[in-house]
Amino acid sequence: MKKLFCFSLVIFTLLFVASANDSKDASVTSEGLDKCQIERLDKVFWRFNNSTPGVAVAVVKEGEIVYKRGFGMANLEYDIPITPGSIFHIASISKQFTAMSIVLLAQQGKLSLDDDVRKYIPEVPDFGETITIRHLAHHTSGLRDQWELLTLAGWRAQDLKKQEDVLDLVKRQKDLNFKPGEEYLYCNTGFTLLAIIVDRVSGKSLREFADENIFKPLGMKNTHFHNDMGEIVKNRTSAYVPDDEVGFRISIPNFETYGATSLFTTVEDLALWEQNFFHKRVGGEEAYKQMLTKGVLNSGEEIDYALGISHGTYRGLKTLGHTGSDAGYRAIFTMFPEQRLSIIILANVSNANPRQLTYQAADILLEEKFTEEKKPTSERPEKKEEPKPPELTADQLSEYTGTYYSEELDVNYTIVLRDTSLMVERRKFEPEELSPTESDTFSGSESSKIHFTRSKQNKINGFTLSTGRIRNLRFDKK
Repeated sequence: MKKLFCFSLVIFTLLFVASANDSKDASVTSEGLDKCQIERLDKVFWRFNNSTPGVAVAVVKEGEIVYKRGFGMANLEYDIPITPGSIFHIASISKQFTAMSIVLLAQQGKLSLDDDVRKYIPEVPDFGETITIRHLAHHTSGLRDQWELLTLAGWRAQDLKKQEDVLDLVKRQKDLNFKPGEEYLYCNTGFTLLAIIVDRVSGKSLREFADENIFKPLGMKNTHFHNDMGEIVKNRTSAYVPDDEVGFRISIPNFETYGATSLFTTVEDLALWEQNFFHKRVGGEEAYKQMLTKGVLNSGEEIDYALGISHGTYRGLKTLGHTGSDAGYRAIFTMFPEQRLSIIILANVSNANPRQLTYQAADILLEEKFTEEKKPTSERPEKKEEPKPPELTADQLSEYTGTYYSEELDVNYTIVLRDTSLMVERRKFEPEELSPTESDTFSGSESSKIHFTRSKQNKINGFTLSTGRIRNLRFDKK
């Protein structure tokens, strides 16, 4: 049956291979993949072609690249195809390289992961609780997330954002989301601060330090932390988002922040990094022991996040890895350490869904190894009956109108009544409708929640704003 299935793929492959870029470079080592597996892998990526953005893919088996291809286009304007040598922005996969830089500095005796962050960045406010380097690396610091802070402060996607912009916002914060070590909440701010620590402790930029201590020793010639939007990078892919009217639109990250993001690399270079998890040429055994040690909360509970690496499982097999998402770029780096097999997928279109592609590839490559069946597509859970929101008259809504100021963001929000709708207005953004959910509480876009507070005289005196990664940010009525 398997032979028949593979044979049926041959015709498909002959028709398809023209749209797979660098097909001659789809390397198969003597101990690599069989023809059937290669044909089935090609089919996983069939939808990326000469008229769409796409993906670069590498499969590493026992330290050797056994499959590498590009599918789709690196640049739609100039008809440049994606190849295994195409350079992508890999977003949050960058975090493991920032973490390794910190570990290497610790090995050099220049810092400890249990040091107070304020020892190196005194600009971080004293919140009355010690935030350690380890807290930053495990997402347990309690700091508010930089991207959500920047957005709330009036920064749009097209506005250039720099390290100092993030640090300026951190300096203004008066509260944490929670006491350090009490919870896990993903926080990009922590890794930007880690990059600043590397800059200050090493006397070099993170870009220079990582290049000298990680990338050059491993032969990662096409990898760097990108901190200059004007810099020309050969073989860089453009990134896109789908558009119903024109097909695709360009969507490039516009920031010079680094540490939490901004690594530029290729699937070929990431394969060299993958090999170091086993050969340990950079950092040695002790470094990787630290890199892969799970974080521990104050309660003693382990979390699945180590130092820039997430522990997980797929169909009963252990995984290590990370995903990345910025603008139109999507990326995933997944290792099955016990099987010595890794799958790397870098995409330049926002709807690529590299996690799903990874699972499809793993189903082919590890089909004899899994200990669990594939989970069926889950049915939508029954929608819980929500409490009926309060119905407020225009007079009642008018009580909430006014201008509110956040010292932590240095920004004004103006709340106005339009007909029977409460709207929030802020600089550079379209007005946003607020919907009542319960007494003195309203919801906005992207799961934001505004809760109005009252004085002893029962007058509205401000509100707190919460989002996915920000809790109780204070605004006072002017």
